[in-house]
Amino acid sequence: MTPTITRLLRPAAHPEGALVLFHGRGADEQDLYPLLDILDRERRLLGATLRGPLSLPPGGAHWYIVRRVGFPDRETFHATYGSVAATLDDLLAEHGIPHDRTVLGGFSQGAVMSYALGLGAGRPRPAGILALSGFIPTVDGFALDLDGAAGLPVAIGHGEYDPLIPVEFGRDARDRLSAAGAEVTYRESPMPHALDPGFLRELPAWLDRVVAGAPA
Repeated sequence: MTPTITRLLRPAAHPEGALVLFHGRGADEQDLYPLLDILDRERRLLGATLRGPLSLPPGGAHWYIVRRVGFPDRETFHATYGSVAATLDDLLAEHGIPHDRTVLGGFSQGAVMSYALGLGAGRPRPAGILALSGFIPTVDGFALDLDGAAGLPVAIGHGEYDPLIPVEFGRDARDRLSAAGAEVTYRESPMPHALDPGFLRELPAWLDRVVAGAPA
């Protein structure tokens, strides 16, 4: 497993928090980097995109091996989870940014990692989670703390015709998190496994609300 590579976008002034994004399967830290400017238009946050530590066929970087959608491979998921959690913790500590002023987000496998790092038992609660075309993972030996999701802002976007991660996974995450008391924003779009430009236009206002509501 290679070390996690991070690309940063510095804020315009002292950071009010952080926005950390995780790419989808077979991409890298460059893929979602443009979203840092799109989502945080005033550059108030430290922006970061991370590269998955695994190099697997058919190419690009990966967070875990896919054997069954919804159920990441146990061995590679746990290895990545520990490695990326340490990288995230070190990054925030280096810049003096607490977890509760950090928004975690991602697309596809990156959304899965955002859920895992934001909802995993024993992990610090983030300011919010942005999950695009992903699912809440079920992995042997990995426990969620949905009790800690009460009041947590979560934005979920999913394509109605997604052939890779069916929309039922997005609806399941919406329902489980809503039942746990999270503040869920859910958008289902008539599209396949892709980012919805319309939902992206809504997300800067959502991010502003999350940052404004985070602890000082």
